[in-house]
Amino acid sequence: MADLFRPRWREGDDPFRRLVVQTTLRFMEIEAAGGIVLVVAAAVALAWANLDFASYDSFWHTHIKLDLSIWSFDQSLQHVVNDVLMVVFFLVVGAEIKREFTHGELRDPRQAALPIMAALGGMIVPAAVYAALNAGGDGSSGWGIPVATDIAFALGVLALVGRGVPVQLKVFLLTLAVADDVGGILIIAIFYSESIQVEWIAGMIGAVGFLLALKQAGFRNMAIHAVGGVFLWLTLWEAGVHATLAGVILGLIVPADALYDDKGIARRFDYLLQRLRYVQEDPDPAVREHDSHEALRNIEHVAKEGLSPLEHLEETMAPISAFFVVPIFALANAGIHITGDSIDAALSSNIAWGIFAGLLLGKFVGILGASALAIRLGIAFKPQQLNWTHIGGAALLAGIGFTVAIFIANLSFANDPEGLLEGAKIGIFAASIVAAVLGFAVLRTAKARF
Repeated sequence: MADLFRPRWREGDDPFRRLVVQTTLRFMEIEAAGGIVLVVAAAVALAWANLDFASYDSFWHTHIKLDLSIWSFDQSLQHVVNDVLMVVFFLVVGAEIKREFTHGELRDPRQAALPIMAALGGMIVPAAVYAALNAGGDGSSGWGIPVATDIAFALGVLALVGRGVPVQLKVFLLTLAVADDVGGILIIAIFYSESIQVEWIAGMIGAVGFLLALKQAGFRNMAIHAVGGVFLWLTLWEAGVHATLAGVILGLIVPADALYDDKGIARRFDYLLQRLRYVQEDPDPAVREHDSHEALRNIEHVAKEGLSPLEHLEETMAPISAFFVVPIFALANAGIHITGDSIDAALSSNIAWGIFAGLLLGKFVGILGASALAIRLGIAFKPQQLNWTHIGGAALLAGIGFTVAIFIANLSFANDPEGLLEGAKIGIFAASIVAAVLGFAVLRTAKARF
């Protein structure tokens, strides 16, 4: 249905469309593509920072100023990426969470129990491992860093394993990551917000009320929802609650049901196509043209409303998030000036080791242990297609904590006179690389065995 009115700019045999546009679109449809672009962006950031750290640092700390009569904004380019552009990423996360709760695995409590319990263990144990190594120290505020899983990287590595991996494993990992995202969002909202400005909370509540009223009144145009989302972002920013949560809230509010079901679409298409054939026989060219255009507009409306606003949102924004927003975030935040001194500092840093052990060991033990406990207690069941090697491989992949982990690290060590953030990022990088390699190796072994 979505292909019925595919933009014509994608089609054509001229060299530009054939070699650039169509090749790019085919690449974007590859499951691992988002992870590949993210890796490339991180590699570029590392290369830039180590070839010329002064230019890297000065570029991303260039200030963006906006001075209106009622509101002013003065932040570095890096903060613009982290606090404004990343709203798109969290909007897609919110939409994915909404989809899973309304139409996905999280809709059925029995099926959702295993990945939810696994995600819970995969958050508690890594946080505890980190806290055990950093309790009372300078890095104690970073306990939320190893909680997060980077779903783009994890699913990208899973896709690289190739065919033969059970579909249920992808469902398990995706649902686990969505539940993990819920926990990560709550942690950011509760523990990493600044001092709350109570006077702006009323505005935030009003913005949420406006969005809910739009939904209740049946407004399905995303443009008007976007206006409410901008106001919500502004109130969260001024209230001291992390403003990117505006994206999550908007994603959770967007209607998840299509206006027409499959039978309704078929009935309306039959009628409109008959109407189109009928008007073609009208002898008056002006009437024929007018009625034909009206029938075609109605067909387009039915085709569009055969998908929910939530599906339209994901279809539009997910590629922007995966291939534009997240790579820019990596480019702005992954540039670490790696020297012998920085590596020595990381090797002696409880922060780096806490993150490394939390993501690699904590995720593995937490997810595997919580899954086994949930099954043993009868809270959840293990799909027949999955064995413990599969779950162990997924638990290792969940230790890839790149995007949200760096995001929380930036919040944890925002004012960083001691260079704590650099050690945290080295720990994230090291754990994510090792987790990806081990997870890939375990799942390839499982694939060969079964």
